[in-house]
Amino acid sequence: MQTDTLKHICSEALVVINDAAAFIKVNLDQVNSEQIIEKGTNSLVSYVDQQAERILIEGLSKIFPDAGFITEEEMTSQGQKALTWIIDPLDGTTNFLHSVPFFSVSVALYDGEKIIIGIVHEVVHDEIFCAVHGLGAKRNGEPISVTKRQDFHDILIGTGFPYKTEHTADGHFKALKQVLLSTRGIRRFGSAALDLCYVACGRFGAFYENNLNAYDIAAGALIVKEAGGLITDYKGQNNWLFEGEILATAPQFQSEMLKVTANFE
Repeated sequence: MQTDTLKHICSEALVVINDAAAFIKVNLDQVNSEQIIEKGTNSLVSYVDQQAERILIEGLSKIFPDAGFITEEEMTSQGQKALTWIIDPLDGTTNFLHSVPFFSVSVALYDGEKIIIGIVHEVVHDEIFCAVHGLGAKRNGEPISVTKRQDFHDILIGTGFPYKTEHTADGHFKALKQVLLSTRGIRRFGSAALDLCYVACGRFGAFYENNLNAYDIAAGALIVKEAGGLITDYKGQNNWLFEGEILATAPQFQSEMLKVTANFE
């Protein structure tokens, strides 16, 4: 797909995503306990997630009527086509429902081989991260890049903890110890899409998490790549989009971070 076409699609998608983000923001602190459904252990959904997804599906379908969707709330039939939108209408639902101001709308466009557009809209402060394949990454219209720091001891690391950790608990504890002893510290904020954007703009030196879905990471991963970062699975390979684990790093820290994720083997 030509560059000008991708840029135009990105601009149209931004309008739709802004509408979804505005709806979410208006409904902050408006959801009561009777309006929350627990899909699984600590996996929550409300009418806000569902309506935000409807806004995205309706708007994005007008851009590409024949495109498929991979969505979290499954408000439309899922499936990959020549072009597929991968969307998380509210990444960080638990934060949203507890009024913790760290949640986002995440939208990516996938051509079956690679992600070609990635947009993450942080709702509360209106930080908009976006990337088009081959054209770099931006935050609110300004170019961004991964950190230039060179010392592993000088960076913050982002991570997440899966709700079901029985088989990975030892790995988490070992990784945490290694990170805490070797870096400035660790942060667990609760939106993988935003964590990836924090790597892209240099706030984090790296981010790792497992037990994720494609809609959690597709957009943020492209933003990291276009900001000069590296995206792999825990073994340094390319099996991350649909395999549930991701490691995002500034290039100079990849070798150190692979030692951290080796704790999960």
